[in-house]
Amino acid sequence: MRIKASIEKVPGGMMVVPLLLAATLNTVVPDLLRIGNFTQALFVDGANTLIALFLLCTGAQINLRNVGVSLGKGATLLATKWVVGAIFGLIAYMLAGDSGLWLGLAPIAIIAAMTNSNGGLYVALVGQYGDKTDRAAYSLLALNDGPFFTMVALSIFGAMGFVDGLFSFVSFIAVLLPIIVGMVLGNLDEEMRKFFDKGSAMLIPFFAFALGMGIDFGAIIEGGLSGIVLGLATVFLTGTAGFFIFKAFKWNPIAGAAEGSTAGNAVATPAAIAAASASFASHVDLATVQVAASTVTTAILLPLYIGFLVKRLEKKGVKVPDDYVNE
Repeated sequence: MRIKASIEKVPGGMMVVPLLLAATLNTVVPDLLRIGNFTQALFVDGANTLIALFLLCTGAQINLRNVGVSLGKGATLLATKWVVGAIFGLIAYMLAGDSGLWLGLAPIAIIAAMTNSNGGLYVALVGQYGDKTDRAAYSLLALNDGPFFTMVALSIFGAMGFVDGLFSFVSFIAVLLPIIVGMVLGNLDEEMRKFFDKGSAMLIPFFAFALGMGIDFGAIIEGGLSGIVLGLATVFLTGTAGFFIFKAFKWNPIAGAAEGSTAGNAVATPAAIAAASASFASHVDLATVQVAASTVTTAILLPLYIGFLVKRLEKKGVKVPDDYVNE
């Protein structure tokens, strides 16, 4: 049986499939895996521990040695994603009703989905339509792979009075420390970076399953459509913003648009945020499902949108990437 290959046919499958499977089990037979000991510790209660280990492995992949044009491109993409996601997250908080939702969307889901990008999808797209500086920019983009920038936005909103439960310094560091430890180890020793890289992929389905065991199927139905809307907004808002900003810098605009996605890893962000501040706990389940739906939506839609943009440039006589090579 080709289980792994079958799962990977689904966009973000290694995250989404275990998540939905666990949510189904939790809805139909919620006590099936709640039998104590190692079984419950791994499949039901292990999300925070597994996410912490995943963040450490991810932090080890952040390479601080890259400079030049790649650094400029990576920083620009990083800033664009964060600013667009933060602005719409702030609007959501300002317009949220009594339920704490805006248009059915949890503000924390908006920030998590729009500020985290699918690195694998970015690399695949710039591998086809970009040059080596576009591809090298990914090392800096790894910084938005996790809860860090979501926490920064929420901390700012808290200081502005829009969010309750502003993170304490200790809570902030407690979530970031695994990333920092991984980053230090990965930059001190290339072999450690390679070692932890194996863990990044392996841990995803396990913490996704544990997250799913905290979700009721009713929440999936409730969050599915709004999550698709969130995915559309992520592609067309962050992707289009990246396109025009890169164009203004006379860089390859397709590489700018290639950041218009939601990372599968972002599904873990609401739970990580709630671990740092309990005031966000009430929306964790819904936000997790909405981010998962956005992950799938952007994985399908973004390549189609990139293809549309490439054809539009070609009609204007612009060849991608030949006319934008910075090598």
